[in-house]
Amino acid sequence: MTPSYLSQSTFRSWLCTLDHKRIAILYLASITAFFSLAACAAAAMRIALLSPQGDLIASDLYNRLFTLHGVLMVWFFLIPAVPNVLGNFVLPLMIGARDLAFPRLNLASWYVFMAGAALVLYSLFSGGVDTGWTFYTPYSSTYADGHVMAMAAGVFIAGFSSIFTGLNFIVTIHRLRAPGLTWFRLPLFVWSLYSTSIILVLATPVLAAVLFLIMLERGFGVGIFDPRIGGDPLLFQHLFWFYSHPAVYIMILPGMGVVTEIVTCFSRQRVFGYNVMAGAMLAIALLGFLVWGHHMFVSSQSVYAGVVFSLLSFLVSVPSAIKVFNWISTLHRGSIELRTPLLYALGFIALFTFGGLTGLFLATLPVDVHVHGTYFVVAHFHYVMVGGMVMAYLGGAHYWFPKISGRLYPEGPARLAAVLIFLGFNVTFFPQFVLGYLGMPRRYHLYPAQFHTLNVVSTCGAAILGIGYLLPLIYLTWAFFRGQPAGDNPWRATGLEWKTASPPPEHNFDTEPVVTEAAYAYPKEDRS
Repeated sequence: MTPSYLSQSTFRSWLCTLDHKRIAILYLASITAFFSLAACAAAAMRIALLSPQGDLIASDLYNRLFTLHGVLMVWFFLIPAVPNVLGNFVLPLMIGARDLAFPRLNLASWYVFMAGAALVLYSLFSGGVDTGWTFYTPYSSTYADGHVMAMAAGVFIAGFSSIFTGLNFIVTIHRLRAPGLTWFRLPLFVWSLYSTSIILVLATPVLAAVLFLIMLERGFGVGIFDPRIGGDPLLFQHLFWFYSHPAVYIMILPGMGVVTEIVTCFSRQRVFGYNVMAGAMLAIALLGFLVWGHHMFVSSQSVYAGVVFSLLSFLVSVPSAIKVFNWISTLHRGSIELRTPLLYALGFIALFTFGGLTGLFLATLPVDVHVHGTYFVVAHFHYVMVGGMVMAYLGGAHYWFPKISGRLYPEGPARLAAVLIFLGFNVTFFPQFVLGYLGMPRRYHLYPAQFHTLNVVSTCGAAILGIGYLLPLIYLTWAFFRGQPAGDNPWRATGLEWKTASPPPEHNFDTEPVVTEAAYAYPKEDRS
């Protein structure tokens, strides 16, 4: 059985589609390709780090691989993955709408996204960029070799795709909810997309502005960041991190929403503290704008400003901790069914908690001075982003796979992949905390011999992680065409998306649904 939204298979029908479900599939194909390319760059770097002398890859090539990995992973996978793939597909279904508010804007966002990606790939195939994904000035704006202008322009253009998506989601949630679906009956995944969209609309223009200023200085010699011609390099850091720390929550907030949907479904009871969970998402979105200065503790920033940013960084951890406690409370005494989506959700909770706790170390001024430029930061970032967001994305992909395809995936290989990813991730990145504490600097591919053993362990973990990531690509592709029919609601979940056919018809619902009960109203007989 071919999904109805895939029944028209001509090339033109895909390029001109206004169906949110097909646009989600376009995003899925795109970000999977970019993830694969970025993962290959990461694998090459890990192989290079097997040798302390760095004799497997030249220094310049290592820097270009590092930049490619960061740019593709951050702006072309981590940020768009959950909102633009899972959100695009299920948001209208979850609120009982026929489509997003602006279908043409939705399609335009994918075209803009791909235009930005084309410039980044042009930069790659023309020799690449060695600045790192943060484009720190004045190196990127004055001294760097490579096609910095093209790569910065690609990220600049892709930012508009994020703005379009954020605007579309906000209007959709405000205007297209089904009758009876009040704000506090919304699924928490919808709340997470709403909070994320606010950040996308407010923060992304700042990134666009700072990238435009880089291009202006590099192309026309205007003194903005280069101190030799009257610029200030710290201005770039303030502007870049004012966007990029909220961007962390652009990546992780939708993942939190996915995990909430999975936890409540497979524990068979209502989310503990629903109102507090919704408020925590909005609090994270707001407080995320106030903590950018903790990235600059080792700059010439005032010590007093550093203390304020340190306190604010501790404060933003409070709503994140609330969500962890609420997930655990939801699982407590639940009738737990340990299916693959829940394995990913549990992995998310464990890795995100560990990543968040190590973030408190980095929010502490004296500790950050010691570990700021080391692999400790690399490990922390990956525990939150890869261990957190990617686990949530894979959990959501498995949870909604029956709705997207109308078919079931094989449970055995799926569980094996979830376990391999969790183990491989920890073997890869936990040693990097130790490396960072011992003083191994990040972004270097030459290192003292005493760090060799831990780097070998990390590279072995990356091999396990790579196998874990490859398995879902194989069995989900197979299941999409050959899997067993899933039925409309194989998980016995609540929510409007499970009250229509799997896969959904062209306009999602044959008749407009009416909501008469609270979110996650699981029947009492399902509880232990």
